[in-house]
Amino acid sequence: MSRTYPILTITEKGEKMLRGGHVWVYADEVTAMTSLPENGSLVDVRSQKGRYLGTGFYNEKSKIRVRIVSKNANDRFDTAFWERRLRWAIDYRRTVMGEGDFSCCRLIFGEADAFPGLTVDRFGTVLVTQVLSLGIERIKGELYSLLVRLLRDEFGQQIDALYERNDVAIRSLEGMEQYTAFWVGEGLSTDLFGKTEIVENGIRYEVDYINGQKNGFFLDQKYNRAAIRKIANGRRVLDCFTHTGSFGLNAAAGGASHVTSVDISADAIAMARQNAIRNGLDARMDFVCTDVFDLLTDMAQTGKCDYDFIILDPPAFTKRRDTLKNAIKGYKEINLKAMKLLPRGGYLATCSCSHFMTETYFKQMLHNAAADAGVGLRQIEARQQSPDHPILWNVPETDYLKFFIFQIV
Repeated sequence: MSRTYPILTITEKGEKMLRGGHVWVYADEVTAMTSLPENGSLVDVRSQKGRYLGTGFYNEKSKIRVRIVSKNANDRFDTAFWERRLRWAIDYRRTVMGEGDFSCCRLIFGEADAFPGLTVDRFGTVLVTQVLSLGIERIKGELYSLLVRLLRDEFGQQIDALYERNDVAIRSLEGMEQYTAFWVGEGLSTDLFGKTEIVENGIRYEVDYINGQKNGFFLDQKYNRAAIRKIANGRRVLDCFTHTGSFGLNAAAGGASHVTSVDISADAIAMARQNAIRNGLDARMDFVCTDVFDLLTDMAQTGKCDYDFIILDPPAFTKRRDTLKNAIKGYKEINLKAMKLLPRGGYLATCSCSHFMTETYFKQMLHNAAADAGVGLRQIEARQQSPDHPILWNVPETDYLKFFIFQIV
């Protein structure tokens, strides 16, 4: 097959990364170009010796100069190629999630599915998307049409709407505007209320996919939430950073005697309370709108703790390497206070959703917090993100969620 794409030659370091399994080429790794590519277009990447390394989307405005979509020199990037890729992604979710969880899962997870910069979450009959790369932005209409058709015609799924949550600052770094809108497609509604109901682990939630955080609901903790149900029976639970109430609701459904759910967002607390009512769990739950750091500090100072199970599910304390040290301090502060507050034999579920807070850093932080608290940690479970957010080995950016359950001893 003759190649018609502009050719980028990269450094030996860049070659080593691509041959090792990574899928990004950084700006400082490009040494030569046969012609100036159009931003968002496809280019071939070659080694210093002319060896073909892959084809990807080019963008001179991004530090990630090329995002590889294929390392097969025989691939043709036509409609059939993208349809095949989408079908693989859907088949994978049906396999690893099962029919019961396929209706509410992440259908596309960016680089892990070879769609760099594209996220697609499914909330029942609604798809919520986010595009972070210019190359995908240019072909999104084709991808969306194919995805909706495949789900409807080949997999028998009802899809009523597709909503774009392109309201993140990182799009500016790729030279794209920020916006949110319903996507106009065949048979898709563009005037929905913006809220829908889903069922996860047998619990019903209202998802606000227009105004909610991220895409409206955090799907990656699905099975971690189920894990805490096993040990919640009869316990008094403090659910910190509750967002829509998901961990607290799972604890209550697991038989907790009482659950207090805490979040600094009044909107999140209101939605968590409504979700409790929706599931008939509100009699054993109360909701507090306050800063978790302040609450744990006050409890530590007064020495009053009515809980024997604390759940810590904070937002990412760092999204950049240069703020990691401060993030570690934040994670340690809340974990140290929780460990001090819990009685011997109590339980702690704790996690980090920051890629830069690696498992090694997170474990070391927990070791240090336990030492300072004067307690021991008996590990019950060590978990990661659910498999609809697959981890692509040698692309560490896809490996981000750490989740542990301990008994305090």
